[in-house]
Amino acid sequence: MSKKKYSADDLAAVSDNPEWTADDFAKAVPFDQAFPDLAATIRGRGAQKAPTKVSTTIRLSRDVIDHFRTTGTGWQARIDKALKEWIAAH
Repeated sequence: MSKKKYSADDLAAVSDNPEWTADDFAKAVPFDQAFPDLAATIRGRGAQKAPTKVSTTIRLSRDVIDHFRTTGTGWQARIDKALKEWIAAH
């Protein structure tokens, strides 16, 4: 996966945010301690009730991976959909 490139405009937009010093890090507290009421309202996703997919490892051609990755996020789901369509047609 390629790393996102930031432009000079992107860096200029955040240039008024100074880097944290060791003192800043020493004073920092976890989110749930800084905002306990808000943290209590945030829920995680939780376990799946009935998992519908299985994690696996598969080796695919570079051109197949490149084709799907260039379509953006969700490329693995699109490979799954393409395989399901192929199964239905055969």
